[in-house]
Amino acid sequence: MSDDAFMAALHKVTNGGMSLTELIGTAGQLGEGGQPRLAQQIYKIWITFNKEHPQLFVAQFNAAVVATNLGDVAEAVELLRAAIAANPEFIPAYINLGGLLERTGAANEGVELWKAVIGKLAPISGMQVGYKIAALKQLGRVLGEHQKLETAETALQEALTLNPAQRDVMEQFMALRLGQCKWPVIQPFEGVDRKSQMLAIHPLSMGAYTDDPLLQLACAHRYVEQAIEENFTDLGADRRHAGIDLDGRRLRVGYISSDLRDHAVGYLMAELFELHDAEKVEVFAYYCGRPGNDALTQRIKASVEHWTDIREMSDDAAARQIAADGIDILVDVNGHTRDARTGVFARRPAPVQVNWLGFPGTMGSPYHHYIVADDWIIPEGSELFYSEKVVRLPCYQPNDRRRVIAEEKPTRADAGLPEDAVVFCCFNGPQKINRFTFDRWMQILKGVEGSVLWLLESTPETAERLRAMAEQHGVDRSRIHFAPKLANPWHLARYPLADLFLDTVPYGAHTTCSDALWMGVPILTLSGRSFASRVCGSLVRSAGMPDLVTETPEDFVARGIELGNDRKALAALKARLEANRDTCDLFNMEKLVDRLEGLYRGMAEDCAAGRLPRPDLANLDAYLNIGIGFDHEASEMLAERDYLGLYKAALERRHRVRPLHPDSRLWTAQDIAAADRPPQDAEAPAEAERPSRRRAAAAS
Repeated sequence: MSDDAFMAALHKVTNGGMSLTELIGTAGQLGEGGQPRLAQQIYKIWITFNKEHPQLFVAQFNAAVVATNLGDVAEAVELLRAAIAANPEFIPAYINLGGLLERTGAANEGVELWKAVIGKLAPISGMQVGYKIAALKQLGRVLGEHQKLETAETALQEALTLNPAQRDVMEQFMALRLGQCKWPVIQPFEGVDRKSQMLAIHPLSMGAYTDDPLLQLACAHRYVEQAIEENFTDLGADRRHAGIDLDGRRLRVGYISSDLRDHAVGYLMAELFELHDAEKVEVFAYYCGRPGNDALTQRIKASVEHWTDIREMSDDAAARQIAADGIDILVDVNGHTRDARTGVFARRPAPVQVNWLGFPGTMGSPYHHYIVADDWIIPEGSELFYSEKVVRLPCYQPNDRRRVIAEEKPTRADAGLPEDAVVFCCFNGPQKINRFTFDRWMQILKGVEGSVLWLLESTPETAERLRAMAEQHGVDRSRIHFAPKLANPWHLARYPLADLFLDTVPYGAHTTCSDALWMGVPILTLSGRSFASRVCGSLVRSAGMPDLVTETPEDFVARGIELGNDRKALAALKARLEANRDTCDLFNMEKLVDRLEGLYRGMAEDCAAGRLPRPDLANLDAYLNIGIGFDHEASEMLAERDYLGLYKAALERRHRVRPLHPDSRLWTAQDIAAADRPPQDAEAPAEAERPSRRRAAAAS
């Protein structure tokens, strides 16, 4: 809209000649034309001149939307309060106002507003369904973030009962059940069956739900297809064919992360940035996390050459910025975690794109070329579980040897722990505890008289649930202790009060493992097949303690009981950790950074030579449907000896009904030829045709 047209519209408003419909159209033109401030101004003036208009609340609501988009939160709050005063039955204003109040730190007031919406919509009909669902979603999200998990779960379950086809709500719902140690996690309810819940598990939650890497790959692929907007028209940032020519310049490496702050990933990466070779690598950090300027963020900012905040940028704008910076290798440090910017990677702003560190598993996407691991996390032969090409470091996880540790050392009495008992601990989040892990812990407690288990504090309801389950196993509830959440320096300082850390499976300790080992606490772990289940084993081995990595549930329990009954052996383990700390691969950051830069150079060479890997995503819908058919809570996939045979047999059965194309994992051209031969010519494959030892889940 030209300046003359705007002035004409303004004149019409001040003379009372502009209708509400015309106002909305004019403001829309201004916004679409890149003049949102003028749109805001014309709304303000119209509102001033139309105080008695029967639909004043509509203009106030729309003006609030414009103000919100411009970052004028206080003005938007004022406008929404005015809209509610003008029409107390206008539900959208309540929903938006609740969200803004949450942003300003008044989450409790927002929750009360959403509760009011639900109350108003009790006799529900028509389009009110959408309003009620929106309020329930907001209520569930904020209550969950404030650790009111039971109430949050109830709100989300009600929203799903109204409309089961809400992928984001189902993801939150499943995560809440995992986080409360509610077993079985999959629990059908009105209108929502088992299959719909399995199909909606978020890839991060799937890593904690089951040790089934083929299902995890298929789940990640489905998530990318459903959740990532790929129907974009702005192709200006696409540099997939840009190539990499390093003649006369350094390699440009960009890291995208929401966690370069007071966060587990931030702690892991801080020293990495300080050690990058500035003569060989030009480092760019693209931050997409919550606003803040804590000490760790300041430290990382000071150690990277280029820091760009992309929080408020669209995926198109962020991709254009990265492309303009000429990034050669773009590293996705989020993966499928909160505040990820996978949509930026979909626009391919760098010729090489890498999955590393933030997400313990495959992305299942067509636009991530490499995944960084090590020989233990992805051993030779396990590459089929990943869409990316596997490249390896000596130890996959970086560390910060400059961790800040509180000077004051607490005593067991300070922590409420018995002085003379063996203290087993696990400071993993409760979402990583499943029935099978808890069963093994209880066996160990019963095998070590007087021992206690020290867990990280969750909600009171979850703590009570775990204590009650301990009693069901014949373990006195007083032997389960909970450590309150503390800032990291004080949390680290209390680690040495424990004798032995007992890991979780299938999602084990990662940053938590490094913290424990740095503080001299040995970790007993059980490595499964999936990425998340093998990280802890990698770290423990890299700390020089391979004898603490077990590979069967029985060995884990036996080793835990053996060590719990041998104080001298525990003391010797702690002494070994102390002796190894300065020389082991786990804390050798110079070695890690040198090898990482070597991997980057290899990727650049692959790109220059036209050897970039192409993800094979064939048949992943079939693997998904097979995987969700197993009952992962009836028996542990970790214990399935013929895991690949289980899938292979199911693929053959599926192919006979719905023919499959070959892929690079389990279903080859030879398998297709064998399956397609007439029965009289085919040799009966005993392994493929035998009944599975694993019980399939019953249909709900």
